[in-house]
Amino acid sequence: MDTQRFTRQLMAGFGPGEQERLSGATVLVAGIGGVGGAATTYLAAAGVGRLVLVHPGPLEKPDLNRQTLMRPDRIGEPRVLIAADTLGIHYPEVAVETWDRDLFDPLLPELVAAADVVIDARHNFPERFQINRMCLDAEVPLVVAAMNATEIQLLTVAGDSACLRCVFAEGDPDWDPLGFPVFGAVAGTVGCLAAMEVIKLISGFGEPSIGRMLVADLWDLDVRSLSVVRDPTCADCGSRQRTPRASRLDSASGR
Repeated sequence: MDTQRFTRQLMAGFGPGEQERLSGATVLVAGIGGVGGAATTYLAAAGVGRLVLVHPGPLEKPDLNRQTLMRPDRIGEPRVLIAADTLGIHYPEVAVETWDRDLFDPLLPELVAAADVVIDARHNFPERFQINRMCLDAEVPLVVAAMNATEIQLLTVAGDSACLRCVFAEGDPDWDPLGFPVFGAVAGTVGCLAAMEVIKLISGFGEPSIGRMLVADLWDLDVRSLSVVRDPTCADCGSRQRTPRASRLDSASGR
Protein backbone atom coordinates (compact mmCIF):
# COMPACT_ATOMS: atom_id res chain seq x y z
CA MET A 1 0.00 0.00 0.00
CA ASP A 2 1.31 3.45 -0.93
CA THR A 3 0.96 5.08 2.47
CA GLN A 4 2.01 8.51 1.17
CA ARG A 5 -1.04 8.60 -1.08
CA PHE A 6 -3.40 8.48 1.90
CA THR A 7 -1.65 10.74 4.41
CA ARG A 8 -4.19 13.54 4.01
CA GLN A 9 -7.07 11.33 5.22
CA LEU A 10 -5.33 10.18 8.40
CA MET A 11 -6.92 11.86 11.41
CA ALA A 12 -8.03 11.18 14.98
CA GLY A 13 -9.81 7.83 14.89
CA PHE A 14 -8.57 6.96 11.41
CA GLY A 15 -4.95 5.91 11.37
CA PRO A 16 -2.75 3.40 9.52
CA GLY A 17 -4.69 0.46 10.96
CA GLU A 18 -7.98 1.76 9.61
CA GLN A 19 -6.32 2.43 6.27
CA GLU A 20 -5.09 -1.16 6.16
CA ARG A 21 -8.65 -2.40 6.69
CA LEU A 22 -9.77 -0.47 3.63
CA SER A 23 -6.87 -1.88 1.65
CA GLY A 24 -7.86 -5.43 2.57
CA ALA A 25 -11.59 -5.00 1.86
CA THR A 26 -13.82 -6.03 -1.03
CA VAL A 27 -16.82 -3.86 -1.92
CA LEU A 28 -19.44 -4.88 -4.48
CA VAL A 29 -21.16 -1.97 -6.21
CA ALA A 30 -24.45 -2.86 -7.91
CA GLY A 31 -25.03 -0.14 -10.48
CA ILE A 32 -22.28 2.00 -12.01
CA GLY A 33 -24.42 4.92 -13.09
CA GLY A 34 -24.37 8.39 -11.59
CA VAL A 35 -24.76 7.15 -8.01
CA GLY A 36 -22.64 4.02 -8.16
CA GLY A 37 -19.97 5.66 -10.28
CA ALA A 38 -19.45 8.42 -7.72
CA ALA A 39 -19.36 5.92 -4.86
CA THR A 40 -16.88 3.74 -6.73
CA THR A 41 -14.59 6.66 -7.51
CA TYR A 42 -14.30 7.75 -3.90
CA LEU A 43 -13.93 4.23 -2.56
CA ALA A 44 -11.00 3.74 -4.92
CA ALA A 45 -9.59 7.13 -3.94
CA ALA A 46 -9.88 6.20 -0.25
CA GLY A 47 -7.87 3.02 -0.81
CA VAL A 48 -10.41 0.18 -0.86
CA GLY A 49 -8.39 -2.73 -2.19
CA ARG A 50 -10.90 -4.57 -4.37
CA LEU A 51 -14.02 -3.39 -6.16
CA VAL A 52 -16.56 -5.65 -7.85
CA LEU A 53 -18.65 -3.70 -10.36
CA VAL A 54 -21.99 -5.11 -11.51
CA HIS A 55 -24.00 -3.33 -14.19
CA PRO A 56 -25.69 -4.59 -17.36
CA GLY A 57 -25.63 -2.93 -20.72
CA PRO A 58 -23.75 -0.40 -22.82
CA LEU A 59 -23.10 3.30 -22.40
CA GLU A 60 -25.62 5.61 -24.06
CA LYS A 61 -25.26 9.32 -24.74
CA PRO A 62 -27.89 10.46 -22.16
CA ASP A 63 -25.79 8.73 -19.46
CA LEU A 64 -23.02 11.29 -19.81
CA ASN A 65 -24.69 14.04 -17.75
CA ARG A 66 -23.94 12.13 -14.55
CA GLN A 67 -21.74 9.08 -15.11
CA THR A 68 -18.30 10.53 -14.52
CA LEU A 69 -16.42 7.26 -15.05
CA MET A 70 -17.71 7.11 -18.63
CA ARG A 71 -16.20 8.53 -21.85
CA PRO A 72 -18.07 9.95 -24.86
CA ASP A 73 -15.76 8.17 -27.30
CA ARG A 74 -16.88 4.78 -25.93
CA ILE A 75 -20.65 4.98 -26.40
CA GLY A 76 -22.02 1.52 -27.09
CA GLU A 77 -19.44 -0.32 -24.97
CA PRO A 78 -20.24 -2.08 -21.67
CA ARG A 79 -20.28 0.46 -18.86
CA VAL A 80 -18.49 -1.78 -16.39
CA LEU A 81 -15.50 -2.10 -18.73
CA ILE A 82 -15.29 1.66 -19.29
CA ALA A 83 -15.49 2.23 -15.54
CA ALA A 84 -12.73 -0.30 -14.88
CA ASP A 85 -10.47 1.34 -17.48
CA THR A 86 -11.02 4.80 -15.99
CA LEU A 87 -10.34 3.57 -12.47
CA GLY A 88 -7.20 1.80 -13.69
CA ILE A 89 -5.76 5.08 -14.94
CA HIS A 90 -6.25 6.96 -11.68
CA TYR A 91 -6.05 4.14 -9.12
CA PRO A 92 -3.89 1.36 -10.60
CA GLU A 93 -3.36 -0.26 -7.20
CA VAL A 94 -7.08 -1.10 -6.86
CA ALA A 95 -8.19 -4.51 -8.13
CA VAL A 96 -11.36 -4.13 -10.21
CA GLU A 97 -13.59 -7.03 -11.22
CA THR A 98 -16.42 -6.44 -13.70
CA TRP A 99 -19.71 -8.21 -14.36
CA ASP A 100 -21.84 -7.04 -17.28
CA ARG A 101 -25.10 -8.54 -16.01
CA ASP A 102 -28.14 -7.78 -13.90
CA LEU A 103 -28.70 -8.78 -10.28
CA PHE A 104 -30.77 -11.84 -11.14
CA ASP A 105 -27.75 -13.63 -12.59
CA PRO A 106 -27.17 -16.94 -10.74
CA LEU A 107 -23.56 -16.00 -9.99
CA LEU A 108 -24.53 -12.94 -7.95
CA PRO A 109 -25.18 -14.64 -4.57
CA GLU A 110 -21.61 -15.95 -4.60
CA LEU A 111 -20.21 -12.51 -5.42
CA VAL A 112 -22.27 -10.90 -2.67
CA ALA A 113 -21.18 -13.47 -0.09
CA ALA A 114 -17.53 -12.77 -0.91
CA ALA A 115 -17.90 -9.01 -0.34
CA ASP A 116 -17.37 -7.16 2.92
CA VAL A 117 -19.97 -4.51 2.06
CA VAL A 118 -22.39 -4.04 -0.85
CA ILE A 119 -23.74 -0.80 -2.32
CA ASP A 120 -27.16 -0.86 -3.98
CA ALA A 121 -27.15 1.86 -6.61
CA ARG A 122 -29.66 0.26 -8.97
CA HIS A 123 -32.63 2.19 -10.33
CA ASN A 124 -35.43 -0.39 -10.24
CA PHE A 125 -37.15 -2.03 -7.30
CA PRO A 126 -37.02 -5.67 -8.49
CA GLU A 127 -33.22 -5.58 -8.57
CA ARG A 128 -33.03 -3.55 -5.37
CA PHE A 129 -35.15 -6.12 -3.53
CA GLN A 130 -33.02 -8.90 -5.03
CA ILE A 131 -29.76 -7.44 -3.69
CA ASN A 132 -31.49 -6.79 -0.35
CA ARG A 133 -32.37 -10.50 -0.06
CA MET A 134 -28.91 -11.65 -1.13
CA CYS A 135 -27.22 -9.46 1.47
CA LEU A 136 -29.61 -10.72 4.16
CA ASP A 137 -28.84 -14.32 3.16
CA ALA A 138 -25.09 -13.73 3.32
CA GLU A 139 -25.22 -11.38 6.35
CA VAL A 140 -23.29 -8.77 4.38
CA PRO A 141 -23.93 -5.09 5.21
CA LEU A 142 -25.82 -3.21 2.48
CA VAL A 143 -25.74 0.51 1.79
CA VAL A 144 -28.78 1.61 -0.23
CA ALA A 145 -28.36 4.84 -2.22
CA ALA A 146 -31.12 6.28 -4.38
CA MET A 147 -32.15 9.54 -6.01
CA ASN A 148 -34.90 11.10 -8.11
CA ALA A 149 -34.65 14.60 -9.58
CA THR A 150 -33.34 16.63 -6.60
CA GLU A 151 -34.18 14.11 -3.86
CA ILE A 152 -31.85 11.55 -2.29
CA GLN A 153 -32.24 8.64 0.12
CA LEU A 154 -29.56 6.73 2.01
CA LEU A 155 -30.16 3.63 4.14
CA THR A 156 -27.65 1.27 5.74
CA VAL A 157 -28.85 -2.29 6.37
CA ALA A 158 -26.64 -4.14 8.84
CA GLY A 159 -26.98 -6.44 11.81
CA ASP A 160 -30.62 -6.62 12.91
CA SER A 161 -31.64 -3.24 11.45
CA ALA A 162 -34.59 -2.59 9.16
CA CYS A 163 -33.99 -3.80 5.62
CA LEU A 164 -34.99 -2.16 2.34
CA ARG A 165 -38.31 -4.00 2.17
CA CYS A 166 -39.15 -3.01 5.75
CA VAL A 167 -39.11 0.58 4.51
CA PHE A 168 -40.57 0.03 1.03
CA ALA A 169 -42.78 -3.02 1.38
CA GLU A 170 -43.99 -3.07 -2.22
CA GLY A 171 -41.70 -0.61 -3.91
CA ASP A 172 -43.31 2.20 -5.89
CA PRO A 173 -45.94 0.97 -8.37
CA ASP A 174 -45.68 4.23 -10.33
CA TRP A 175 -41.89 4.20 -10.56
CA ASP A 176 -40.52 4.45 -14.10
CA PRO A 177 -36.93 3.18 -13.90
CA LEU A 178 -36.05 4.64 -17.30
CA GLY A 179 -37.98 7.89 -17.10
CA PHE A 180 -37.09 9.59 -13.82
CA PRO A 181 -35.16 12.88 -14.06
CA VAL A 182 -31.51 12.91 -13.06
CA PHE A 183 -29.20 15.76 -12.06
CA GLY A 184 -25.60 14.61 -12.04
CA ALA A 185 -24.79 16.65 -8.93
CA VAL A 186 -27.63 14.99 -7.03
CA ALA A 187 -26.54 11.49 -8.04
CA GLY A 188 -22.97 12.33 -7.09
CA THR A 189 -24.01 13.65 -3.68
CA VAL A 190 -25.73 10.45 -2.58
CA GLY A 191 -22.96 8.37 -4.15
CA CYS A 192 -20.38 10.15 -2.00
CA LEU A 193 -22.52 9.66 1.10
CA ALA A 194 -22.75 5.95 0.31
CA ALA A 195 -18.97 5.73 -0.06
CA MET A 196 -18.52 7.31 3.37
CA GLU A 197 -20.94 4.81 4.92
CA VAL A 198 -18.88 1.97 3.45
CA ILE A 199 -15.65 3.49 4.75
CA LYS A 200 -17.16 3.69 8.24
CA LEU A 201 -18.48 0.13 8.15
CA ILE A 202 -15.13 -1.31 7.07
CA SER A 203 -12.77 0.76 9.18
CA GLY A 204 -14.75 1.30 12.38
CA PHE A 205 -14.27 5.06 12.00
CA GLY A 206 -17.33 7.14 12.82
CA GLU A 207 -20.90 5.93 13.25
CA PRO A 208 -22.71 4.32 10.32
CA SER A 209 -26.29 5.48 9.88
CA ILE A 210 -27.90 2.21 11.01
CA GLY A 211 -31.54 2.46 12.10
CA ARG A 212 -31.99 5.78 10.32
CA MET A 213 -32.69 6.79 6.74
CA LEU A 214 -31.29 10.04 5.40
CA VAL A 215 -33.80 11.85 3.19
CA ALA A 216 -32.83 15.14 1.57
CA ASP A 217 -34.12 17.44 -1.14
CA LEU A 218 -31.29 19.43 -2.67
CA TRP A 219 -33.84 21.82 -4.18
CA ASP A 220 -33.97 23.67 -0.86
CA LEU A 221 -31.45 21.67 1.22
CA ASP A 222 -34.19 20.15 3.35
CA VAL A 223 -32.35 17.34 5.16
CA ARG A 224 -34.01 14.85 7.51
CA SER A 225 -32.85 11.76 9.38
CA LEU A 226 -35.78 9.38 9.84
CA SER A 227 -35.85 6.52 12.33
CA VAL A 228 -36.60 3.19 10.67
CA VAL A 229 -37.46 0.00 12.54
CA ARG A 230 -37.50 -3.59 11.47
CA ASP A 231 -40.93 -4.86 10.39
CA PRO A 232 -41.68 -8.25 12.01
CA THR A 233 -43.98 -9.05 9.08
CA CYS A 234 -41.40 -8.10 6.42
CA ALA A 235 -41.37 -10.63 3.58
CA ASP A 236 -37.57 -10.48 3.33
CA CYS A 237 -36.32 -10.31 6.92
CA GLY A 238 -39.28 -10.68 9.30
CA SER A 239 -38.71 -14.34 10.13
CA ARG A 240 -34.91 -14.29 10.05
CA GLN A 241 -32.70 -14.67 13.08
CA ARG A 242 -30.09 -11.97 12.55
CA THR A 243 -26.99 -11.07 14.49
CA PRO A 244 -27.11 -7.68 16.24
CA ARG A 245 -23.61 -6.90 14.99
CA ALA A 246 -23.40 -3.96 12.63
CA SER A 247 -20.88 -5.75 10.42
CA ARG A 248 -19.01 -9.00 10.25
CA LEU A 249 -15.91 -6.80 10.25
CA ASP A 250 -16.73 -5.51 13.73
CA SER A 251 -14.18 -7.63 15.52
CA ALA A 252 -11.44 -6.41 13.20
CA SER A 253 -12.46 -2.77 13.46
CA GLY A 254 -12.75 -2.82 17.23
CA ARG A 255 -16.44 -1.95 17.45
